[in-house]
Amino acid sequence: MAGYTTLPFRRLCRKFGSGLSYTELVSVVGISRRDVRTLRYLASDPGERPVAAHLYGRDVDAFADAAAWITSLQRFDLIDINAGCPVSKIISRGEGAGLLLDPERLYAIVRAVRSATSLPVTVKTRIGPSPDRLVLFEMAHALAEAGAAALAVHARFTCDRHSGPAHWEVLARLKAEGPALPLIGNGGARTAGLAVQMLKETGVDAVMIGRGAMGRPWIFREALECLRGETPRAVGSEERIAILEEHLAGEVERMRGEVRSLRASRYSPDQAAARMFRAHLVHYTMGLPGVVEMRRGLSQIDTPDDVRAAARSVLRQVPSVPPGPALAGGDDPFVIPG
Repeated sequence: MAGYTTLPFRRLCRKFGSGLSYTELVSVVGISRRDVRTLRYLASDPGERPVAAHLYGRDVDAFADAAAWITSLQRFDLIDINAGCPVSKIISRGEGAGLLLDPERLYAIVRAVRSATSLPVTVKTRIGPSPDRLVLFEMAHALAEAGAAALAVHARFTCDRHSGPAHWEVLARLKAEGPALPLIGNGGARTAGLAVQMLKETGVDAVMIGRGAMGRPWIFREALECLRGETPRAVGSEERIAILEEHLAGEVERMRGEVRSLRASRYSPDQAAARMFRAHLVHYTMGLPGVVEMRRGLSQIDTPDDVRAAARSVLRQVPSVPPGPALAGGDDPFVIPG
């Protein structure tokens, strides 16, 4: 979710009913050095709370220092330690899911962070490095003993990254046999219906929706409607365009602030926002008529007006009909595989 879970996107998710937001991954080494380029990832505002500072690294002392400094900001409600990111360059440094290969270090990090902050400390992880190394159950008990207040578990192995089936049965077993900690399930909840299905089938306390929200932050509203036994209401073309434009305006505002603080950029703030928004535009328009032609011109999108024009050329074609049974399965054309 790096590059996606910026403050403007999190605001939208909160607006549609998300119960807890996480910042992008933030390096504890960068925080401990008070690096301006790192600290911008900790941007937040009161309207999105509760919000977690989502940290990664491997240095125990840097984690403790970062936790203490974040606590002093009084802007966050919990500190989350990432032990699940499957990106190769992160793993190669022993960070993210690489910590699954060094459990003693992970436990030491949890203990150090817990000692450095009064905030709840949580861990985001996976069920194991590979199918022959399902380490979740032993690890969960040790993390609880180290002071973790909750676990968020992506129900795939590190080697699977984000592909293949998610092993929800492992989540159900952990909830039944694991430590008495709140368990947040993640992986495979790419539609509102699947998120509700995970909740009911596994018994987890909450569901974390990540990639399923890319290009459709209203998935949280749909999930809440499903939970209430309601048919999720349609998101027609005009609402989609309004949501995208609100998102884009937030990114322009954010980029204007960042470019001023960093004092160096190859592009103007508006250009920088438009160029980074290309990736969001792909997800907002995925599976729609006209999207192939729009994507051919992505490299030419250089201003917010370019984004708006490209979005309207595709989103105007969205029918205003209820989402229907696709929410219960995986065939919703507006959701990327998760």
